[in-house]
Amino acid sequence: MSTRPKLATFRIPGRDPVYGLVRPDGAVELSAHFSDRWPTLREAIAEEGALQKLCDAGATAAADHALDTIELLPPIPAPEKIICIGVNYPDRNEEYKDGQAAPKYPSMFIRFPRSFVGHGASLVRPKASPQLDYEGEVVIVIGKGGRHIEERDALSHIAALSLCNEGTIRNWVRHAKFNVTQGKNFDSTGALGPWIVPYEDESQIADIRLTTRVNGELRQDDRTSRMIFGFRYLISYISTFTTLVPGDVIVTGTPTGAGARFDPPKFLVPGDIIEVTAEGIGTLANGVVDEV
Repeated sequence: MSTRPKLATFRIPGRDPVYGLVRPDGAVELSAHFSDRWPTLREAIAEEGALQKLCDAGATAAADHALDTIELLPPIPAPEKIICIGVNYPDRNEEYKDGQAAPKYPSMFIRFPRSFVGHGASLVRPKASPQLDYEGEVVIVIGKGGRHIEERDALSHIAALSLCNEGTIRNWVRHAKFNVTQGKNFDSTGALGPWIVPYEDESQIADIRLTTRVNGELRQDDRTSRMIFGFRYLISYISTFTTLVPGDVIVTGTPTGAGARFDPPKFLVPGDIIEVTAEGIGTLANGVVDEV
């Protein structure tokens, strides 16, 4: 577990979701003390300095729950937007073998919150297809909203960092000519979490290692410094066409090595364990089950 503070949304059996600070010795239930001011982490993110106040309060309090008694959920409840970036690492572009240079503008698509589970939960391989694939990605969470954000100011709009397994149903992303929406939005096929790490400075994202392992086998391995479209550009570009608001989630792209790129493909099957890890953020781990 990295040393930076970690704020999470979690469920305790028999209760509605709460939020708090996750530490090696347990979870501190901060919403018990701050929910009148910040009902969820989404509201806390919107207020400057709130995440630091929560981290400070949780650092000195006694743990309320053992880690094995809580169910971690996607950290930001009901974000207005989950915007995902495609083809954002050089080797990923080359995987397409279409002879085209790196794209001039980023590819992107929207995912629904229902398509994600939290850390420790199982991804669901749907009845409609056996082609469930993994994609490990770094997530930025917007804290300060805005429109037409300049690149020089973009990083000041980040509140926190997290991780995503942007699970995809491969044959369903090809069901139509111009979109991937269907294959990217099956219920419970992706994961977000395990927590958010408050953003402090650019060193947290400028050149961090991002890996994905399946059953311990290293499948994806790259560094954010190699992204085709950097964090500043993505925030600026997205804010050109839509107003970013606190709690918006931007999933910033996956390296080469997804299961579909192997010959034969290595799609996920029940019992697999996928671990997405990024330096300074942590590890997002999930299993796989079949849809019932």
